[in-house]
Amino acid sequence: MSAIRVVLADDERMVRTALRVILDAEPDLEVVGEASTGAEAVSVVRELRPDVVLMDVRMPEIDGIRATEQILATLDGPPRIVVVTTFENDSYVYDALRAGAAGFLLKRAAAEELVQAVRLVARSDSLLFPAAVRSLAAEYGRSRPAAPPPWAARLTEREAEVLRLMATGLTNAEIAGRMGVGPATAKTHVASVLAKTDTRDRTQAVIAAYESGFISPR
Repeated sequence: MSAIRVVLADDERMVRTALRVILDAEPDLEVVGEASTGAEAVSVVRELRPDVVLMDVRMPEIDGIRATEQILATLDGPPRIVVVTTFENDSYVYDALRAGAAGFLLKRAAAEELVQAVRLVARSDSLLFPAAVRSLAAEYGRSRPAAPPPWAARLTEREAEVLRLMATGLTNAEIAGRMGVGPATAKTHVASVLAKTDTRDRTQAVIAAYESGFISPR
């Protein structure tokens, strides 16, 4: 099985070095490139096509939010982007999630948390820090619309249940166990939810559910 290829984007060399040491120590992870600005991050990702990008929110030239938007808008099969931030309760983090980031990670996170986060987003099998995403949506999300989103009526009862379970951070296997179905069936339901909500991944689907009022973040 090939290693998960990672690009590090942070304007502080010491931060990049620390992240590289942690990730390269794992047999299934490989740091293939680095960037010190948002614009450089876009260029490096286009060239190297990694599986995961660890993206600092605040960087010179263009910030991590704009860099995330550019990467996701211009690449077919783009990498999974994890925003790395100093503060959890930050509007920049929520803006990055809305822009398409798969999740976020605190700079003070322990080494094992970093490694688990990279593996998790590479598998696309769960939601990073679901409680924190809910809190961010409650504080920075748009006002609740007066009417349900059009996609809500297209969800079956099972799919609606799956979306609510996704918001709690359950994996496909955990969703399958909760619903009493096989893992393949749960995976199919998740894929259908993403298609009907017109979202790229679990994080985007959950953000859409919160911002539409389909699920209350409070």
